[in-house]
Amino acid sequence: MAVLIDVLTSIVDYARSRSIIEQLSFLIVAPFIYNIVWQLWYSTRKDRAPMVFHWFPWVGSAITYGMQPYEFFEKSRQKYGDVYAFMLFGKTMTVYLGPKGHEFVFNAKLADVSAEEAYSYLTTPAFGKGVIYDCPNSRLVEQKKFAKYALAKDAFVGYVPKIREEIYDYFKTSKYLNLKKSNSGTTNVLNSQPEITIFTASRSLLGDEMRKRFDASFAQSYADLDKAFTPINFVFPNLPLPHNKRRDEAQRRISATYMELIRKRRETGDIVANRDLIDSLLLNSTYKDGVKMTDQEIANLLIGVLMGGQHTSAATSSWFLLHLGEKPELQEELYEEIMKTLDGRDIDELTYLDLQNMPLVTNTIKETLRMHHPLHSIFRKVIRPVLAPNTNYVVPKGHYVFVSPGYTMTNDRWFPFADNYNPHRWEEMNKDVTDNKNTVDYGFGAVSKGVSSPYLPFGGGRHRCIGEQFAYLQLSILLTTFVHSIKWTLKNDKVPDVDYQSMVTLPILKDANIVWEKREGCKV
Repeated sequence: MAVLIDVLTSIVDYARSRSIIEQLSFLIVAPFIYNIVWQLWYSTRKDRAPMVFHWFPWVGSAITYGMQPYEFFEKSRQKYGDVYAFMLFGKTMTVYLGPKGHEFVFNAKLADVSAEEAYSYLTTPAFGKGVIYDCPNSRLVEQKKFAKYALAKDAFVGYVPKIREEIYDYFKTSKYLNLKKSNSGTTNVLNSQPEITIFTASRSLLGDEMRKRFDASFAQSYADLDKAFTPINFVFPNLPLPHNKRRDEAQRRISATYMELIRKRRETGDIVANRDLIDSLLLNSTYKDGVKMTDQEIANLLIGVLMGGQHTSAATSSWFLLHLGEKPELQEELYEEIMKTLDGRDIDELTYLDLQNMPLVTNTIKETLRMHHPLHSIFRKVIRPVLAPNTNYVVPKGHYVFVSPGYTMTNDRWFPFADNYNPHRWEEMNKDVTDNKNTVDYGFGAVSKGVSSPYLPFGGGRHRCIGEQFAYLQLSILLTTFVHSIKWTLKNDKVPDVDYQSMVTLPILKDANIVWEKREGCKV
């Protein structure tokens, strides 16, 4: 470090002896010189992960990472190995790729790393104060426990007919996918799926009364929250950018809608145990230390719970519609499985138990999640220095540790022919990849300890998504109802590329079109 200081001092002394114009030029060039010198000095340290070289000070590798994150990860891995660092808007991110990285980050001690300090800049403007990552981890664990009622398997049995009914209502009334007015058409799945997702989730989780307050614009409001999850907001969450203005407006609107119903139920005393998630939180939202969640915090938690499911299911259902549009033969296999399971019954009689016994439906969802993890990057802020396992690299306090299950799940090292969409691969893969009976309960239900798996579509450890089973339920009903009702192909000949403008991995909007026609026997 002393050598670096001497070099910089010499450069400054030299600059002071030059003319004003030369000094101004130096002020422009100096940050670039400093950036290169700093990287040269950094590369001499054997206790730090190698740094991906970058020309632009502070910005670092943000542009190349933001455009194609998985390509960036792989190119960097080929040069530096599974463990390396890169600069992202002034933050040093230490990447650990692969299952060992999953275990390192997801099983890290609370005293060592913090998700709250990593994500609060991103999540608090979207969800609101006092919930999710805008509170200590102990509070978040209890909040997940409060929400557990609506995400329990016992409740799922009653959700099945409600979700299916919402889908059929959408087929009859939607301007994007109206099967009642026409026997065929073209639909952009990024228009239809966010709406269907928000309608089905609100009906099942939040109840009939809240569902009546939701219209198509609510789906757009939740999409506006999603689109604000961009790398720049990791550092500057409140810049006066268009997507942030839309985010703030959406947050205010959704929050006000929830608060209106909460106040009404408080005033009238119309609170019924086990009716819906809203009542569940109104009755059971007192922390162990006796502090009660405020009504505004309950509204904020509702935003977070619904949004967590919205971006997963909207993205995943969009992707499986597109992949199946490229593979009509898979649609027919799914249709045969549905009809065999029904065994002469009407589609309205398909039950929760039936859905559990449809392996191709499950494997189609599983394969879609493998190829399209909803979040391409997951990270934690380091609270005290940590040693990256199997290396000599120490990640210092203030830096970030960073993993990408999405990279692992789309890499040939762990999944042969990873670019090939093939639900049948799951019939042969070792069950240990996804099923680990060694579980732990952080207070909101048992989750797998198997964070060293290459397949982690819902994260791992204490921050693993508690809505995993609900997501599979919702997606299974969406998939079976679509396949039973229509046949479809891609408008273009290939599945669209991923749009990485936000941290939610969606298809490029202009290419996300399917051409559909009603099946014989469609109920609409």
